[in-house]
Amino acid sequence: MTDTLVRRTPWPDSVSRAVVTPLQPSVVYASESPDELDAQYAGQVQGYTYAREGHPNATVLAQKIDALEGATGGLVVGSGMAAVSAALLGLLKSGDHIVGGNQLYGRSLRMMTQDLPRFGIGHSLADQTDAAAVEAALRPETRMILIETVSNPTLRVADIEGIARLARDRGILLAVDNTFTTPRGLRPFDFGADIVIHSVTKLLAGHADATLGYVAARNPDHRRAIYDMATTLGLTASPFDCWLAERGLYSFALRYDRAEENAARLAEHLAALPGVRRVIYPTRPDHPDHNRAIGLLGRRGGNMLSFEVEGGRAAANALTRAAPQIAFAPTLGDIGTTLSHPASSSHRGMSAESRAANGISEGFFRVSVGVEEIELLISEFSAAIEAATRA
Repeated sequence: MTDTLVRRTPWPDSVSRAVVTPLQPSVVYASESPDELDAQYAGQVQGYTYAREGHPNATVLAQKIDALEGATGGLVVGSGMAAVSAALLGLLKSGDHIVGGNQLYGRSLRMMTQDLPRFGIGHSLADQTDAAAVEAALRPETRMILIETVSNPTLRVADIEGIARLARDRGILLAVDNTFTTPRGLRPFDFGADIVIHSVTKLLAGHADATLGYVAARNPDHRRAIYDMATTLGLTASPFDCWLAERGLYSFALRYDRAEENAARLAEHLAALPGVRRVIYPTRPDHPDHNRAIGLLGRRGGNMLSFEVEGGRAAANALTRAAPQIAFAPTLGDIGTTLSHPASSSHRGMSAESRAANGISEGFFRVSVGVEEIELLISEFSAAIEAATRA
């Protein structure tokens, strides 16, 4: 017998090519010889060996996000927090110190305050909207500063230019989580960042069906250290999720622009409703960082807004129940609008006092605005706010 079904069938030859990127779920890749395998590991030829070390769908996606961010050699990993972890654990060691924005995403805060100390890495938190406050938090052993371009969920705009100058003068790495803003709003490398991080799960993939992260570093040695840590920890991205995210990127600009337009109009509408204590949106004149937002982002306010209603948990419950068509979920970035309540989700691990200090009350909501008809969103949110007011 010269053949068996156990052997893999070679891919058919064709004079035409697929328009859609092929999905390559293979975990293992065969090489011709030990010499060829050595050449791959030595970087003399391009090839794949084992999916934990990289695969074609991750490479294609990373290159597309690189193009958006003006980066080289970015790495796609299994989630946004995998990207944060690869950067911090790959570049920090015992005895180092990191300064983080005091309004970072809840899991990033947890990593800094609870996980990094177990590895002997110290931390301080500072107001990322104030470069002087960040400077005051520095120590002789500070190795990195981690900020978000726009904070989650309070939408404060970082003083990225001032902090970048500070980091450069002190020889400290600046890592910027650009998930909320996306490269369509701002490219951190253009402002002096050393590392850029994304939760690709959110706006870049854009359909709530792929969990991925991305991290890129300006320095090739840093890129290698991040890659080695991600490979060692097994922060591997799923080929199928990469394929889905690449598909999502093709409509990214269209989705972002429509959702941004909706967010600006919804913010204006919410601000006029009885029972709404405040609305936070970067381009609104009453935003606390309005001038900086306009200077950095122009009129690109993004698709995220936050608002606070009067009343406590009862009002919050009434609001979500009165808007059953708006997904109440602790996430963002779907093509449709989602509503989240930080006190019961992303920031539930913080004490009530810490949440209050960051302006997060039981009546505080974050909205990831989608691409629906704006009239529908205005109607649904009006009804929800009215229900919260009655409660």
